[in-house]
Amino acid sequence: MKIIIKLGLTIILCLYLAVLTKLILFKYIPLTEIIHHFNFTYNEYHWRSNNFVPFKTIIFYLYIADVNLIIRIENLAGNVVGFIPLGFILPLLLKKFQRLSAVMAASFCLSLSYEILQLLFEFGSFDVDDLILNTLGGMLGYIPSKLFIYFLRKRKK
Repeated sequence: MKIIIKLGLTIILCLYLAVLTKLILFKYIPLTEIIHHFNFTYNEYHWRSNNFVPFKTIIFYLYIADVNLIIRIENLAGNVVGFIPLGFILPLLLKKFQRLSAVMAASFCLSLSYEILQLLFEFGSFDVDDLILNTLGGMLGYIPSKLFIYFLRKRKK
């Protein structure tokens, strides 16, 4: 029974990562055109559109931006919500992720990988605030996972 649960969680994690990758890296690019983006050309506009200043985008969308609420929610809450499943699934799947620091590191590393790929291949733009929000999402997903594990252990006793 335990093996079936682990297999199911592994399949869910793989599907989640595939969907997350599509939403983050390929949201503006049709899948048929992905291969054309694998180049290392210098595009000055692209490099200027990246954000390397922590909290710049977050503050912009919270206090400055003159855009509708849906765009603000997509840009802020979307980054958090997108990584909640990662923080939930990892502790259930592997014991080494039953510590918040491990989930935080995994969320940060996955997010950093996406951001670097966006920067290098112009799939989008690098934003350090996405790293912050994505890592926060992973940490928020960890909380219900730990509660779930706690109640499972308590139920077994």
